[in-house]
Amino acid sequence: MVALVAQETIVSLVTPENVVGNLVSRTGRHLQRYQKGRRQVVGCIPYRYKCVKQSLDINEEDLEVLVISSQKGKGMLFPKGGWEIDESIQEAALRETIEEAGVTGIVEDQLAEWPEKNVRSRKWMSVAEARKVCQHWWMKEALDRLVMRLTSQQLHGKEDSVGTCSLS
Repeated sequence: MVALVAQETIVSLVTPENVVGNLVSRTGRHLQRYQKGRRQVVGCIPYRYKCVKQSLDINEEDLEVLVISSQKGKGMLFPKGGWEIDESIQEAALRETIEEAGVTGIVEDQLAEWPEKNVRSRKWMSVAEARKVCQHWWMKEALDRLVMRLTSQQLHGKEDSVGTCSLS
């Protein structure tokens, strides 16, 4: 999975060590982080390969990303939400992804039940399809950066790793 902080950072998450113990969405904004009066938001682009990776020769057509419906019913988006003061950026991104999409860590399986199952749908789609449904420029930019990052890692023979890069 790849997590993004609104207009700030992309972080790759590859392990579910800090999975939320109880499957209940957090509510309220009393623990939210703010910077210059703006609420800090983190998000994630869950991804998987259509087929088992047997070589480093994986292209964009082999990649699927998970999008979820907006609670307000207006389009599809990537899991995202508020970054709270009692968690790291990685923990916040993982929590939001569990709550809103019902997936964790290296996506090999989906949870049958997740906190927002009754208010959201989820759909795996190709990168090209996801680009078409992305409502905001920053969603398209994050998606493009994910593809570039995975392509670069393949060229250099690296597996997914934790790291950051600026969205500027």
